[in-house]
Amino acid sequence: MTHVSRRNVLLAGAGALTLTARAQSARAAEARPNIVYIMADDMGYADVSCYGRREYTTTNIDKLAKGGMRFLQAYANSAVCSATRTGLITGRYQYRLAIGLEEPLTNRDVGLPPEMPTLPSLLKKIGYQTALVGKWHLGAPPKYGPLKSGYDRYYGFLGGSSDYFSHDATLLDGDEKSHDAGYLTQLFGDRAVSLINDFARTREPFLLSLHFNAPHWPWEGPGDEAESRRVTAPGSSITDFDGGSLATYARMVLAMDDAIGRVLATLDARGLANNTIVIFTSDNGGERFSDRWPFSGMKMDLLEGGLRIPAIVRWPGGRVRANSTSDQVMISMDWLPTFLAAAGGAPDPAYPLDGMSILAQLRGGATIPRKLFWRYKNNSQEAHRDGDWKYLKILDQTFLFNVADDPLERANMKTRRRDIYDRLVADYRAWEEAMLPIDPLSNTGGFGANELADHFGAPVRAR
Repeated sequence: MTHVSRRNVLLAGAGALTLTARAQSARAAEARPNIVYIMADDMGYADVSCYGRREYTTTNIDKLAKGGMRFLQAYANSAVCSATRTGLITGRYQYRLAIGLEEPLTNRDVGLPPEMPTLPSLLKKIGYQTALVGKWHLGAPPKYGPLKSGYDRYYGFLGGSSDYFSHDATLLDGDEKSHDAGYLTQLFGDRAVSLINDFARTREPFLLSLHFNAPHWPWEGPGDEAESRRVTAPGSSITDFDGGSLATYARMVLAMDDAIGRVLATLDARGLANNTIVIFTSDNGGERFSDRWPFSGMKMDLLEGGLRIPAIVRWPGGRVRANSTSDQVMISMDWLPTFLAAAGGAPDPAYPLDGMSILAQLRGGATIPRKLFWRYKNNSQEAHRDGDWKYLKILDQTFLFNVADDPLERANMKTRRRDIYDRLVADYRAWEEAMLPIDPLSNTGGFGANELADHFGAPVRAR
C-alpha cells in the first residue's frame, strides 16, 4: 500500500490550484479582445467603395465590411485632425483641453497632458500591450508625445503632415530618428505587420493604433517620387494646391487598402482574427479630391460633409453580425468607452467620459438617441445634432435641418419649426458653458477663395 502523507496531499492540491489559476488567467487573457484601430486621414464618407466610391474598389476595406458592421451615421469629433484625435484618445469632448482648441495644432507649445487618462493608458492598466503606428499630432517632446500618453511603442511622425517619400527629418522609431526609406503608407503597413507578429508571440492582448496619413496631402501615390521632389524643393510647399488629381487620390487610397489587407492577412496567419476587434474609420470629413456624397461641405466645415465619416467594425465569432449596417449615431470619442467595455476595463472616475459605449449596438442592440455638439473657430461655426434635427451656425447665418430627410442640408426649417430650433439653440448654449472658451491665440484652418475655386467669396488666405 502506497503511503500518502498529508504534506504530499497539500502539495498536490497547491499544484492543482496553481495550474487552475494559470488556466483561468489564460482564459481571461483570451477573453480580452485584441484591438486594431485603423484611421485614415481626411477621408470622406464615400471614399471607400463599400460606402459608394465608384472610381476604384477598396477590396480589403470592403472585405472588412462584409465581415462586420458599417455605421451609416458615424461622426468625427471635429472637422479637423488634432481636435478629433484629442476626443478619440480621451473619450471626452476635445473642448475640455487646450490641445483640443487647436484646429489643427501648428507651432504652439500645446499638447496632450501626460497625466490625462487615455485609451492606451487605461488599457495598459488591465494588461494590454500598446503601440501607435503613424500620425500623432497631439504635441511634441519633451513635454508631450505618444510614449508619454500610454503607448509602449511608436513609429511615425509627430506633426500634422509628412511627405510620403522625403520623410527622413520627420519619421521616428520610438524617440529616435528613423532613416527607413520608402513610401510612407507602405512603411506603416510593414511596421503594423511586424508589431502584430511580435504581439502574437507574447500571447497578451494588445491595442494597435494604425493612424495612416493617407489620403492627406501632399498628393503622392506609390511611384510619385518626382512629384515628391517637386513639392519639397526650395520655394515649394507640400500643401500642394497646384497638384493632385482623382487618379492620384485613387492610388493613395488603394495603397492604404493594400496595407490594410496585409494587416488583416497577418491576423489570420497568426490565428488572432477571431479574437480581434478591427475598426476602420477617418479623423474627419474629406478634402479636395474626396467623395462626400450625399453630404455637402468638407473638411473644416460643420456641414455633414466635414463631419460624417466611414466607420467599419469587425469582430468575428458572433460578436458583430457580418455584412450588417447600423443607424446608431456615434462619434469618435465613443470608441474609448466601447473598447474598455469589451476589454473589461473602466474609465478614470476623475475624468468623466462624454463618449458612450456602443458595445450593445455592435452586438445588435437597439439604437439610442444621441445629442452631439461641435464648435469650430473658423467662420464662427456651431452645430448640435439631437435625434434627426441639426442646428447649424456659420458666421451670422443659422439653420435647422432634418439631416435624416435632408442630408444635403438644403431646406432650412428654422422658421417652420421654431420650437425645435429654439430648443436646440438653448441646449447648445448650455453645453458650451461647460467647455473651455475659444482661445483667441489658437490656430484654426479654413479654405480661401485663392485655394479652392468653389469657395469664391471666402476670404483669401495667406500661403
